[in-house]
Amino acid sequence: MFTLEQIKQAHDKVQTGADFPNYIQDLINLGVKGYDTLINYGRVAYYDSNDDSVSTDKKYDEIKIASTANKERFIEFLVMNQDGQTDYFTFCQQAAQSGIAKSRIDIIEMTCTYFDAVGDAIVIEKIPS
Repeated sequence: MFTLEQIKQAHDKVQTGADFPNYIQDLINLGVKGYDTLINYGRVAYYDSNDDSVSTDKKYDEIKIASTANKERFIEFLVMNQDGQTDYFTFCQQAAQSGIAKSRIDIIEMTCTYFDAVGDAIVIEKIPS
């Protein structure tokens, strides 16, 4: 089973969204099957193939999630982040402004799904390998 310290070491290498594919590869090497991120506090739960999990503490003060999702605006913010134009915290703020409450990375399926506050999937994207 992986530890939060191992995950932190992998995460510390990420400066922008452009670093994300390498981060996913590091997690695969650790045995991570996927993880959920709650945007409002940045709390992350990582799980393995046995559904054992470890969770982080909140990473920042609460960010208010917009009550209605704006898919088009969120996609603009997502593309900016993937191009390396924003850091992680800025992206989380932008996601919250766009009504995104949670993201789920499924490493087996190589997808990232972004959900609104009621749990509806707003954007599902393939993770580049």
